[in-house]
Amino acid sequence: MRNLNKFYIDGEWVTPHSNQSFPVLNPATEEQLGSIYLGNLSDVDRAVAAARRAFETYSQTSPEQRIALLERLLVLSEERREELAQAMTTEMGAPITMSRDVQADAAVGHLSGILEALKQQILRETLANGDVMVREPIGVCGLITPWNWPINQIALKVLPALATGCTCVLKPSEHTPLSAIVYTQMIHDAGFPAGVFNMLHGNGPTVGSGLSRHTGVDMISFTGSSRAGIAVSKDAADTVKRVTLELGGKSPNIVFADCDLPERVSASVLECMYNTGQSCDAPTRLIVERSCYDQVLNIAKTTAENIGIGDPAQEGDHIGPLFDRIQFERVQAMIDQGITEGATLLCGGLGRPEGFDHGWYVRPTIFADVDNAMVIARQEIFGPVLVIIPFDDEEDAIRIANDTPYGLAAYLQTSDENRAERVAGRLRAGSVHINGGGFNYGSPFGGFKQSGNGREGGVHGLEDYQEIKTLHLG
Repeated sequence: MRNLNKFYIDGEWVTPHSNQSFPVLNPATEEQLGSIYLGNLSDVDRAVAAARRAFETYSQTSPEQRIALLERLLVLSEERREELAQAMTTEMGAPITMSRDVQADAAVGHLSGILEALKQQILRETLANGDVMVREPIGVCGLITPWNWPINQIALKVLPALATGCTCVLKPSEHTPLSAIVYTQMIHDAGFPAGVFNMLHGNGPTVGSGLSRHTGVDMISFTGSSRAGIAVSKDAADTVKRVTLELGGKSPNIVFADCDLPERVSASVLECMYNTGQSCDAPTRLIVERSCYDQVLNIAKTTAENIGIGDPAQEGDHIGPLFDRIQFERVQAMIDQGITEGATLLCGGLGRPEGFDHGWYVRPTIFADVDNAMVIARQEIFGPVLVIIPFDDEEDAIRIANDTPYGLAAYLQTSDENRAERVAGRLRAGSVHINGGGFNYGSPFGGFKQSGNGREGGVHGLEDYQEIKTLHLG
């Protein structure tokens, strides 16, 4: 809990100007762990001023100098993986095995991917017409990250900023400050110059909007809800700063009858419920060929009913609670909505699982016989809730899959390679996972439509933090 009541600005842990406190809670026990201060506009000004001063010199460092700093951070990311994992298990309820294997691993994996991209990127090239094109850091970056994948999203924003020669101000979610504090100390210990990286806690309407509107900020990178992303874009419009967004999703998962149904359907249900359903790219709409529909329902029901639910501090393959009361109530309301709309409740339902009388635990829930026009098929629920929708043929499947305002990810299960290529080419999503193919560090991640713009990870993630300058030589 060290530095819980401090902000990190200009290379030091400092006392905030604001004295507005915010409780930090354990979602598994509902106990208060401590409290943070929520920043105000004076705190924002202080952090941005530090970043602007640091940009004058840090922007002139060589890639080799920045690589050396990042490699020191990589060593610390390995050494403090357990500390990061324990922080996320405590603050958001991710089971400790998952926190170690995936949540904390993001600090290592994304940094390795960024380092590889930075070493490969060409910063100066001569065009066919003889002009020279150079890539330069965009400036001071305001970075706003969510609570559901705390270190994953911090790494995907902070690392490309540091790699390209930008300076930054990070506003992590006020609900998950513990892991952000650990990561901030790692950056300090790696030796980055004062002011290059700054971190302050705060809420969206004050600190988030303050960064988005600030004349001293050149770029905003935001991950969160589509509603909040729209607000960030509007706030940033008056200063014409670059905005990259990674927003919501209602990802389709098309299941054709020719796939290995027991394997692929079971894996699909587990993927939806992973992280207690709190992932923006979770495959929450299972779109199933009618000829195998009943078989799929049986497999899905059995799989969901066998999902373990438990204390996130205990090792094992189970899911934990939702991250707070507000999310618990939202998910309960959406389950009630599905019942009201007339969908078939295949398993799960309202209330906590049996044996849990406290903590924000939710029963893994599946609705069958869902129409894609239903609210539960169109709105992001962000909990362990899966909807199953039948389709008649390939065209019908593609139509249903694309009939959503989102386009972050899509999933596809078929043994026909030609069909896989054909259907994947028509799905309007930033990534398509075919037969269980997973995400790899270093690949670009981002969405179509209202799932956002820009890409995170790899070379494409670096480019969003860079400006292009053309030299016309005489």
